[in-house]
Amino acid sequence: MKRKALGPDFYLRDTVFVARALLGCVIVRRLERHTLSARIVETEAYLGANDSASHARRGLRSARNESMYLTGGHVYVYFTYGMHYCMNVVTQEADVAEAVLLRAAQPLLGIETIRQRRPKARRELDLMNGPGKLCAALGIDRELDGAPLDGSTLFIEPRDIVVAEDDIAVSARIGVEGSGQAAGWPLRFFLAGNRYVSAYRNAV
Repeated sequence: MKRKALGPDFYLRDTVFVARALLGCVIVRRLERHTLSARIVETEAYLGANDSASHARRGLRSARNESMYLTGGHVYVYFTYGMHYCMNVVTQEADVAEAVLLRAAQPLLGIETIRQRRPKARRELDLMNGPGKLCAALGIDRELDGAPLDGSTLFIEPRDIVVAEDDIAVSARIGVEGSGQAAGWPLRFFLAGNRYVSAYRNAV
């Protein structure tokens, strides 16, 4: 049975709530003749101007992060380390500049195509266990920056599994060690015990 994409109202809520609610949801990518999908198993929340780990810290606004200032339900894609794209789901009202990074996912549909896009991955567990890997596997790049999650070429479907509060583990975010106090904020969320997450971190 075909499910509908999550509607705009889903994203117009508290960013931490959305980061947790996205766990277990299914991201779908229509790419040429292929439809690929994966279950979101790890996210990180970024809280705008007051979050020194955010691209919008202190209200910074540039061509690179302009999509963060769109209304919730749009995509913010950035290029990092000169080699990786990372996808964020924008949350809340326009100009708030908060977003959720999709850190890892479990492949569901189109796995052979995903393997072709990630030839260096030796195991299925390694296909999408990181934000750059996720984007490479699903063909997500800057061309999708600012796109709406409206059910066309890239969208997210509701959970088709039960995710209880006890199923969600929490830790500090990864790779933001130089962000002062914000480096320790418990804003990384992942499905406890799921082998497709990007890296082990102690839950708090």
